[in-house]
Amino acid sequence: MKKRFWVLIVLVLFSIITYLDRTSISITGIEITKDLNLTEKQFGWIMGSFAFAYGIFEIPMGLWGDLKGPKSVLFRIVLSWSVFTILTGFSYTFTGLFIIRFLFGLGEAGAYPNATIVINTWFPKQEAGRAQSFIWIASRIGAAIAPFLALYIMSQWGWRFVFYIFGCLGILWALFWHFWFHNEPKNMPGISPEELAHIEKGREQKITYNTWQIFLTVLKTPNVWALMGMYHCLLYGAYFYLSWMPKYLKNGKGVADLDLAFLASLPFILGTIGCFSGGFLSDFLAKKTSLKWGRRAVGMFGLVMSGICMITSTFVADLNTSIVVLAFGLAFKDFTLPVSWATSADIGGQHSGVVAGAMGMAGQLGSTIMSIAFGYILAATGSWDMPVRIIGLVVILGGLLWLRINPEKKIVF
Repeated sequence: MKKRFWVLIVLVLFSIITYLDRTSISITGIEITKDLNLTEKQFGWIMGSFAFAYGIFEIPMGLWGDLKGPKSVLFRIVLSWSVFTILTGFSYTFTGLFIIRFLFGLGEAGAYPNATIVINTWFPKQEAGRAQSFIWIASRIGAAIAPFLALYIMSQWGWRFVFYIFGCLGILWALFWHFWFHNEPKNMPGISPEELAHIEKGREQKITYNTWQIFLTVLKTPNVWALMGMYHCLLYGAYFYLSWMPKYLKNGKGVADLDLAFLASLPFILGTIGCFSGGFLSDFLAKKTSLKWGRRAVGMFGLVMSGICMITSTFVADLNTSIVVLAFGLAFKDFTLPVSWATSADIGGQHSGVVAGAMGMAGQLGSTIMSIAFGYILAATGSWDMPVRIIGLVVILGGLLWLRINPEKKIVF
């Protein structure tokens, strides 16, 4: 098998572990809330602390990967977030858990921007969308199996062991990555001259600029701001599924504990289909029409449909139908996900890390607002459906912002 596909397989494992660790807090949230005597508002702040820390460090970590290379940066990222995942299991107060989840977010910041750098370095442009699809499919696999693994571990040893076990998986991955991966394909042992030529022919040559110039140029580019606005809206929806959904199903929909694992994983099972089809369809349309509409059409369709599904699910009386419609909301959103990250690479070129970081930062700001606001809207209205309807409207707005995004308009340094 080609070396670049081995790199992709290792990134797939990285993405699975990332989402095992991310979603573990939502699956264990019901038990944590009881054990630590937390209110729903406090739980929202716990979720928001991760998202906020993750967001503010996205640009610096993406820029660091651009300048230093993703090998050492990803090693640090995965190792640090894994340690804080383990430490989550040692939390006994709201304050302690808040601080640890903040540090967890800080540690994980830059994970996907640096994965995007790897894809942009190891894959020619015409394969980037498909490669991103596999990474995001893996994230959905991780999120889909997390409820089953977490609930089983909790039933055997308690919620704390979920974090101990998941954290150890990340440490093992980081050690393998450190000793195996090389930033440049030409330095990878065993790569064939034919594959190396194929990779280098389809990518841009790196030109080095000073850090401040890169940062200012990104912030002065309207195309990047449109991308950031879109992803800000997208993560309102994404983080609902990753954080509040298990509580929404149990407390808002009355789902029994025995059914919770499957129903909490259903959106992520469907999300694998969305990730797979979105990236491949985008690359196909880009060849048939243009890169601009190959990315834009898929991105806009996915987010608009996602928002419609989320809103519609809250008005459906039948429980099973409502949950299936809600699950399709994530599937359509994930239709857009690999396209968003491929677009950040299209616009950023050899500095895709900082553009992806800017996009991720804006998205995590959306995650932070949603995580905290959900609890307050719930407390103010007494309705579990109202926050979901508001999130759906925001996601639709994100879909419309694709009309302002042009992946053919590369950032000029």
